[in-house]
Amino acid sequence: MIRIGVDYYPEHWDRGLWEQDARLMRESGVNVVRMAEFAWCRMEPEEGRFDFAWLDDAIDLFQQSGISVVLGVPTMTPPTWLTQRYPDVLPDLPGQSLSRPGVRGHRCYNSPSMRRFTRIITERMAARYGIHPAVIGWQTDNEFMLHMCRCHYCKNGFIEWLRSKYGTLERLNREWGTVVWSGEFSDWEQIGLHETSERYMNPSLLLDYRRFQSESVVLFQRVQVEEIRKHSEAQWITHNTWTAPMPLDLAALYEELDFASIDYYPASSPDKAASNPYSGALLLDLIRGIKGKNFWVMEQYGGPPGSWMPMWPSPYPGFIRAFAWQSISRGADGVVFFRWRSGVAGAEQFWHGLIDHGNVPGRRLAEFRRFAEEAGALSDRLSGSRVVNEAAVLYDFDSHSALQLQPQVEGFDYYEHMKVVHRSLQKLGIGADILHTPDQIDSRYKLLVIPSLFVIGEEAAAKIRDFVKQGGTVVATPRTGVKRTNNQCHMMQLPGPLADLFGVRVAEYDPVGPIMHAIRDESGNRFACDLWNDLLETASAEPIAWHAESFYKGTPAVTRNRLGSGQAYYVGTFPEEAYLRTLFGKVAGEIGLEAWTDLPEGVHLSRRKRGTETFVFVLNLSREANEIRLKRPMMSLLTGTIAAVNLELEPYGVEVLHFESL
Repeated sequence: MIRIGVDYYPEHWDRGLWEQDARLMRESGVNVVRMAEFAWCRMEPEEGRFDFAWLDDAIDLFQQSGISVVLGVPTMTPPTWLTQRYPDVLPDLPGQSLSRPGVRGHRCYNSPSMRRFTRIITERMAARYGIHPAVIGWQTDNEFMLHMCRCHYCKNGFIEWLRSKYGTLERLNREWGTVVWSGEFSDWEQIGLHETSERYMNPSLLLDYRRFQSESVVLFQRVQVEEIRKHSEAQWITHNTWTAPMPLDLAALYEELDFASIDYYPASSPDKAASNPYSGALLLDLIRGIKGKNFWVMEQYGGPPGSWMPMWPSPYPGFIRAFAWQSISRGADGVVFFRWRSGVAGAEQFWHGLIDHGNVPGRRLAEFRRFAEEAGALSDRLSGSRVVNEAAVLYDFDSHSALQLQPQVEGFDYYEHMKVVHRSLQKLGIGADILHTPDQIDSRYKLLVIPSLFVIGEEAAAKIRDFVKQGGTVVATPRTGVKRTNNQCHMMQLPGPLADLFGVRVAEYDPVGPIMHAIRDESGNRFACDLWNDLLETASAEPIAWHAESFYKGTPAVTRNRLGSGQAYYVGTFPEEAYLRTLFGKVAGEIGLEAWTDLPEGVHLSRRKRGTETFVFVLNLSREANEIRLKRPMMSLLTGTIAAVNLELEPYGVEVLHFESL
């Protein structure tokens, strides 16, 4: 079943509105609401005094309206009595406003008080609603982010984490290379984070601290998971992550949860109209890849965001519907819009919902209603279907973190590079899964891209090597194979432990930054590149593109190597997107991967499959009309007719097609 819903905050509204809201929601196609993720102060207004009567009434009302409920555990917003009486709840984040009470996200994951009261409120909620027939699932906390808290609980926890990992100070000093700058530790208590800028601190320490804090989030969440599992019957648990600037180890975060969820706010600004749909596709593929299965969107764009930032432009007609369909097309089985009504109080007053402050249904709600009707009508048809791709891109938490800690060259950003790689595949209509660990690499994939796999151990290297030997194709980009898992450099020529796989050695590199260079391919075509140039020496590999400028003109820039039954491409620069599309198109032809060479800009293709059935989603995520030529006859599930071979799509037009294999 496809769940379509809204985020609702009954504690914000007079009770007189609840019943009419529930009635209008049902008429508009809502079948689920998310509630309570910020309502701790109403559920426990004073320490040890609980009041769930209002929430009971709200849940019962929605149950009577035929609407299911997802409950959020409200630990992102500790109430004022808690932070005042137990100040260890607040994180020590120098210079960051999140460490103040009365905002949001103001909790230290390692605070004993925070964990104790988290267990209490979760237990009370789970015991009360774990068997409620209207409650179908739970959301832990809200939008976890990585806190670099420096309180004494975090420091002591980090030291114990290090003791468990390294055993002795001698080993820790060796693995971190603390002899540099005379930084060796002679006592565990000497270890900690200080006011010094991270750029001058030991990068091995900093990466381990991010790992520790990421594990702290998992342990904090486990408190909630344990209590919910103890009391619930057949209710699922998820968490709504987001695109935080500092990465979390999402594979670890979701390991104990039933499926992953995301909060998705595609930018409505005209200047983002071209790039944003592709960035959104990456985000949705990334969240699906965590568990390798369908997911939910817990907060889908319902109106222009704003509040602590200037408001975004109003969504173009069709925008809300089209991006909601994008979520489903990439594996969402639940799409919950933020929010039902724009808030009239608090910091998020201008983070708009489907209905404005005036409480008069308008264009946004009408567009939601159309989407809800379409998705509801196709719910049974799509139930049990999942995204199946033959290409994958490996995302690496350690590499992302390490590259943030030690930026390699002006203008380079790991995640932005991921966007370029993924976008190049999408513009060819090549669906790609985002893998979060090398263990997810298997023979179902024909193509694996490893963008800037900066940190790599021998186990991961062996997994990638075996993939190629058994017939897979790998494409790597610069800054691959640089670091060991302890965040020290491999003492070998790049690409380090993968040099034999790619059949090349990086003789020298040139961090050119924003200075534009060019490469030349086998046909003499020139392509722009920037940021980084590897000067390659081939061993068993053959060059397929060369540097066209500077003192290394004529030096190999891109190579191909055969190994076992497969092949490995090394791209020794950051070329413009046009080159990556050319390369991926060439590779797709070699390995039998379906690609589209004439896919219009802004038109996205996604596929969900169930048995012999394939559902093809064709989305025109642009402000211009577009046309696409279909490769086979397909039935339109929205109109019930055979789609024209030349399929015309209006701005933000959507088509859901179906065919069945013999």
